[in-house]
Amino acid sequence: MRSRTLLSLSALITLLVTGHSAQAAPATFTHPGVLVSRPQLDFVRAKVQENAAPWKAAYDRMNASPYASLTRTPRPRAIVECGSYSNPNNGCTDEREDALAAYTLALRWYISRDSRYADKAISIMDAWSATIKDHTNSNAPLQTGWAGSTWPRAAEIIRYTYTGWPNAGRFATMLRDVYLPEVAGGSNSNGNWELTMTEAALGIAVYLEDRAAYDRAVAKFRARLPAYVYVSGDGALPKPPPGGGIDTRDEIIGFWHGQSTFVDGLTQETCRDFTHTGYGLSSISHIAETSRIQGQDLYPEVSERLRHALGFHAKYQLGTAVPSWLCGGSLTLGLGPVTEVGFNGLHTRLGIAMTNTQTLTEQQRPAGSNNLFVAWETLTHANNPN
Repeated sequence: MRSRTLLSLSALITLLVTGHSAQAAPATFTHPGVLVSRPQLDFVRAKVQENAAPWKAAYDRMNASPYASLTRTPRPRAIVECGSYSNPNNGCTDEREDALAAYTLALRWYISRDSRYADKAISIMDAWSATIKDHTNSNAPLQTGWAGSTWPRAAEIIRYTYTGWPNAGRFATMLRDVYLPEVAGGSNSNGNWELTMTEAALGIAVYLEDRAAYDRAVAKFRARLPAYVYVSGDGALPKPPPGGGIDTRDEIIGFWHGQSTFVDGLTQETCRDFTHTGYGLSSISHIAETSRIQGQDLYPEVSERLRHALGFHAKYQLGTAVPSWLCGGSLTLGLGPVTEVGFNGLHTRLGIAMTNTQTLTEQQRPAGSNNLFVAWETLTHANNPN
């Protein structure tokens, strides 16, 4: 009988071609383990109890938001229909914000130990798991990615730190049947779509303890990241996105929104706008963070691209003059509250100097929410060594 530790032929080929094993999932999943872990949460709770900066101010900002309210009424729908830029918006904002509220309330429960907040988070998750059946229209993949990134964070905290969630299994069924099929296959659209969808797929895989889904998400991430963030080692042109169809010089420049000069840290959407770029950088950081909690730690693997990308965009967000070769000499700023997780992972834990990113991150504290899938990351990740 052959040893179960031997690589399959396909896994061996993947390892030889890519340098990475196709098997990425942990033998045993860590819970809570999507974006935040119990040691991280314990660190934050202690800092808030000490009234320490910046955590106490971040906690107060979170508690003052509508997402932390005990009077929130969830608005679930069977069909969430989202067109381009959420037009039409039939349940899109409701779904995203209810997911953010569940996560906010879960954080508030853990830090305060007031069971009312856990129960409120549960009521929101139960309302959606009893109702939703599908996402439709052109923005369905992205919408599913945004909400699907947030739901597992909330569910992980509640399921593994609170007792009394009878419908946790129904929530798992919702993630498996409604969310995972929509995001697992990725997207050939702008990179922030596929990165956010992959973030959702990874978080869902952790909650479901689905090793195959986890492996697929990590493989998707490893293929898409080099096509989203350029570094000089890539050669004269950025890597083409996986899936084919964009591989000539003109096609790649068109995909990169007309940019033809490539420097370390430039992203596929830099010349579109910094807001969408921020979505992509946020998901890169979130995926790396979840992988680290699960014992795999993608940070060393992504560190060069992520540190350059954060620093490049932070520099211009802080007001550096835009050179004529970059996006025709004009940038649309608005990076958003997206630097805290990546900065902590690379600077606090790995000791990488990131002057521009540090300046912007500290200037933006306490970071709030982008009302899509990013929330309270000064609270959860500022100077967090765990």
